[in-house]
This record gives sequence, C-alpha cells and structure tokens, in this order.
Amino acid sequence: MRDPTIHHPSSMSNAMRIIEAVAALGLGVTAKEIATALHMPPATAYRTLNSLVGEEYLVRTSDLRGFGLGKRLGGLIAAVTTASISTAALRRLAELRDCVRFAVHVTAFSSGSVRVLDADPDHPLRAERELVRYLHASAAGKLLLAHRTEWRELLPRTPLVKLTPHTITDLAALQDELKTIRNNNFSTQIEELASQLACVAVPLVDANGDTTGALCISGPSTRAEALLSHVAAIREYAETLSPLIF
Repeated sequence: MRDPTIHHPSSMSNAMRIIEAVAALGLGVTAKEIATALHMPPATAYRTLNSLVGEEYLVRTSDLRGFGLGKRLGGLIAAVTTASISTAALRRLAELRDCVRFAVHVTAFSSGSVRVLDADPDHPLRAERELVRYLHASAAGKLLLAHRTEWRELLPRTPLVKLTPHTITDLAALQDELKTIRNNNFSTQIEELASQLACVAVPLVDANGDTTGALCISGPSTRAEALLSHVAAIREYAETLSPLIF
C-alpha cells in the first residue's frame, strides 16, 4: 500500500519529465541517461519512453539507441514560439552561402542549450546529434559557454565525453579555450566534434547585445585555414543577420 504522505509521480508527470529531459539533454539521449538524470526507476523510464514513442511525442534515432522530440510536439512548440528566420534573413544567408562556398548554419542558444535554426540546404548538417548535446565539443557550443559566467553549470556532472582524440575534456584546458574565444570573439572546432570536420562560429546577438546564437561555417578539416580566412566576412553578415533573427 502507498504511503499517502509521500508524493508518487503520476504517469502524466513522468511523461512530462521525460519530454523535458529529452529537450534539455538533446537529440540521441539514451533511456539510461534519462533514468539517471531524473532519478527514475529504469523500468518506469523504459515503459514511459515506449508509450511516448507510440504516441509520436518522441522518436527513436536512426541507430535505435537514443530518443528525440517527435512530430506531435511540433504544434505545441509552434504555439508558443514565433518563426525566427525571416525572408530577409534567408536572403542574406543565401548571399553568404554563395560567397563562402562552405556549409552555413544558424544556431540559437536557449536555456543553456544549442538548437539549429537554419541548416544549409545544400550541405547536410554533420554530427547534429553531437552538436546539440556536447557543448564542449562544437564551435557553437563553446561560443555559448564562453559567454556564460556560470558556464560550468551547463556541463554534465559526469566527465566530459571525448568524441574524438582532439576533443577537449579537461576543464582547465576548456576554461583557457573559452578565454581565447572571448578575446577573439569567434570560436573554432577542428576534428573535436567529428573526424574530418571543422567549423568556425561567430556570435549572433539580440537587441541587448547578449550572445543568443551563432552563425557557423563548416567544411572538411583539411580546409580549416580557408574557413578561418572567412571570419571577417561572416562577422559582417552576423551583424546584419542578428536584428533579422533575434
């Protein structure tokens, strides 16, 4: 018999907590990670996850190991958010994409996480799952961390995941990297997120001057120097794009 003095989460409560966890932890989060983060019995987590997938509130990733937000949440999200990419912004992005000949993506920072606002239609976004989950490994993620005073609170309490041999997982080294990013006002990742992939990200700011997103260009790591040569150009585009997006 249940003790009436102790709160027992309902099935609905568990479902909402899991949806929130998937949104916070990012695309590809596993059932084990969800159960651990929520201090939820694994059996309860697995049962609720299966139900949410069946109802299309969540989806399984292509490798069947993780989960992401499902299409039925699209209407709910649309009801409380407004479109972020205007026609004018899309035109400017098209100009930049024609200019640099690299993949150009726009990300936004929300509640200490990275989400993709506009992916280059001609260059598929590589390592999206890792991009939204591992702030310490991506150019956009490091840019977010660099502009947050309490950046350590945005990282997991567990050791940082080493996605490649080049991923920074030492907190002291990461702190030095973030200081460099603040000084340079742009960030890079060269084979830290995925092998043979490089990226440069510059800030997108809101009306208050706060960094609320990133304009990113990416390409093969063998072209890292060419990517860096475009920093000045993408900064100029970022200045005109920021008020059109945020």
